Amino acid sequence: MTAKEKSFLTSVWDFLCSLKLTIIILILLAVTSIIGTVVQQNLSPQEYLQIYTEKTYKLLDSLQFFDMYHSWWFLSLLGLFSLNLICCSIKRFPRVWNTVMHPQLKGDESLFRTLSNADEVVVGGTMDEAAGRLRSFVQKHFAGAVETREDDRIYLFAQKGPYARFGVYVTHLSILIIFIGAIIGNIWGYKGYMNVVEGGSADTVRLFGTNEAVKLPFAIRCDRFEVSFYEGGGRPKEYVSDLVVLDNGQDVLSKTIEVNDPLSYQGITFYQSSYGPAGDPSFKVRVRTRSTGEEQEILARQGEHVALPGGRSFAITASTPSYDRFGPAIQMHVNSADGQHGNPFVVLQNFPDFDAQRGDEFIFSLLQINQSYYTGLQVGKDPGVWVVWLGCFLMIFGSLAAFFISHRRIWVTLQPVDGKIGVRIGGSAHRNQPAFELFFDDFKAKLKDELKG
Repeated sequence: MTAKEKSFLTSVWDFLCSLKLTIIILILLAVTSIIGTVVQQNLSPQEYLQIYTEKTYKLLDSLQFFDMYHSWWFLSLLGLFSLNLICCSIKRFPRVWNTVMHPQLKGDESLFRTLSNADEVVVGGTMDEAAGRLRSFVQKHFAGAVETREDDRIYLFAQKGPYARFGVYVTHLSILIIFIGAIIGNIWGYKGYMNVVEGGSADTVRLFGTNEAVKLPFAIRCDRFEVSFYEGGGRPKEYVSDLVVLDNGQDVLSKTIEVNDPLSYQGITFYQSSYGPAGDPSFKVRVRTRSTGEEQEILARQGEHVALPGGRSFAITASTPSYDRFGPAIQMHVNSADGQHGNPFVVLQNFPDFDAQRGDEFIFSLLQINQSYYTGLQVGKDPGVWVVWLGCFLMIFGSLAAFFISHRRIWVTLQPVDGKIGVRIGGSAHRNQPAFELFFDDFKAKLKDELKG
């Protein structure tokens, strides 16, 4: 390999290991994630053309903004970020491994020159006696010490939390595992929707943003759908569905689902997401003849012309489950004998005598609105979700180790000094230096008291 080739490869390696590259990628990922939040994802072309002009739609579609999280440029950013994490870890890991697995046991002169937390004291007695007392003290107030003898010196070394140095690499690994789980979900999973009519069943999922469909190995039946509304308006308050899983024609699982309480079966999850009317409603109305007081109950469908005595007829043209603050209501009109439509009027279910004020020969009361609904289910299959959960667990574990546990080390050196024993003590921590300084000041004060005693 020539020097020029080596220089090029070194430059590429340094670029991939650069912290600046990490910061730039994180900024780009944050900006693109904002785009993915502002621009709705995986809608149909018809829905996008209702929001944007055709020219804007074509531009955003060419940039893959409508399916951003599957776009080549977003996946490339994730790939580059993963490569950056791997290279940074490979570059720094050997030094950390050597620090943890092969610590410096001897506190020599060169080491003490690098320590900001150090002190020394001269005591009497023998080397063995002082070493024994110090070893017991360090074990009691810090951790078990390793003793090393060389020439006329005795070295003691103790440490706590050495594996905290690996926390950052566990965090790096967790990010890569989360990415792998997301890739597994994107390749072998899907997201779509299905509509199941109340009383019916369905086994086909329409995928978001495409015309493709996935046939399930089982069917979903909706036995009941119920929706309630806020008082004074038509906004839905809550809607729930009683779902049953049919596998090989047998009922194998049933559950009442609502928003944020889905049904899961064979790794596929069904979320309550929407609803809508299935077909025209039918209405049960009471018709009372003003002159005779005669009443009859009639079952009518929307748009159907129903005959009345005397050759007249009526038709219901619209309905609502919540009319202003008055509850369920219908709009209808009465036709003359020659088929002319009369003026439309409203009949309220909660006020059965309301229509009597109209003054017509026929007085209408709404008894019941029978409207069948379909339940709209969002369907998701993500085989990589457990991989993502594993990555999240490792991220929490690694972050706790990296940010809240510190690798602390204590060195004690004993050497003869003019017929006495010189004791040098030093310590360091790779994180949270202020807290370690407070600990070390207390530790060395107790150690001096121990030696004087």
